Amino acid sequence: MKVGIVGVGFMGTAHAEAWAATDAELVGFAAETTDAAGSLASLYGKQIFSDLDAMLPHVDVVDICTPTHLHYDMVLQAAAAGKHVICEKPLARTVAHSRLMVDACREAGVRLLVGHVVRFFPQYAAARQAVVDGQIGKPGVLRLTRCSYRPKKPVGNWFLDEARSGGILMDLMIHDYDYARWVAGDVEAVFARKIASAHPDASVDYALAILTHKNGAISHIAGGWAYPPPTFRTALEIAGDAGLIQFDSQETAPIQNFIAKSGAADSPDVAIPSSPVSESPYTTQIKEFYAALQSGSPARVSPEDGLAAVQIAQAAIYSDESGTAVRPDQFVELQS
Repeated sequence: MKVGIVGVGFMGTAHAEAWAATDAELVGFAAETTDAAGSLASLYGKQIFSDLDAMLPHVDVVDICTPTHLHYDMVLQAAAAGKHVICEKPLARTVAHSRLMVDACREAGVRLLVGHVVRFFPQYAAARQAVVDGQIGKPGVLRLTRCSYRPKKPVGNWFLDEARSGGILMDLMIHDYDYARWVAGDVEAVFARKIASAHPDASVDYALAILTHKNGAISHIAGGWAYPPPTFRTALEIAGDAGLIQFDSQETAPIQNFIAKSGAADSPDVAIPSSPVSESPYTTQIKEFYAALQSGSPARVSPEDGLAAVQIAQAAIYSDESGTAVRPDQFVELQS
């Protein structure tokens, strides 16, 4: 299986390292300029392509690690050429584009795998499995936090251009929208608020989204570009009617489950150690995607999962703008 990576920033670098841990053949890289691709191509001894069109005849799989607003055209181009696609999150900037991408890959008979990497972090995967196994009963409240520093680029900071990235409510928080849905199921309403620095050199962006799931669970999701570099913190709390799961990246302790014991109110709490982080979650993700492409088996993230995450993100953006709660399905009808 021959793979080409488009985009050579942080994500392209992480994906290249991940592919190197598989038996796939990493053919080369394409970037905005051939100079940009030079360092990674030299590191791995691979080819530099002038653009995606030049790469397509040489690969079976296109791994798209470019800025969000470029995903739509590139996925459609790869699908039309009959190539399988791995696409970083968010799948696209809009719901309408995301839906067309899913449809195009299905009609072309190629796989579309979306890089929602939080599903592959061992702590998050272990917490979700504990819920699936019924260890905390029926989940009722999820609290998810993802806070770091404001992204900085030497030239053309597309992260801060909401027309291209969707801003904090999409680019950062989509990780936790997807995770909340993976744990608690489909979302029927979204209410969101954000505060953002008016000056480009300021460093405070913060947002809160409340998701109401169709099964009655509530997810409270906080996202921030408000810390000084290099601080990055994530946390989760999942409360069920029989116990509580907590994880905080600032703590060194393993993931903790506080589970009520029937008939033993004073029995000790149970801690389920998280899996040791023996490899990057990006590598775990790419290994699973590679196996799915080889065998035709389902992957942990489906195209529909990628679409649903964009629906929630778009609903959050519209909720912040309108000051109202928004149903993701209603939002799709209004916007596409």
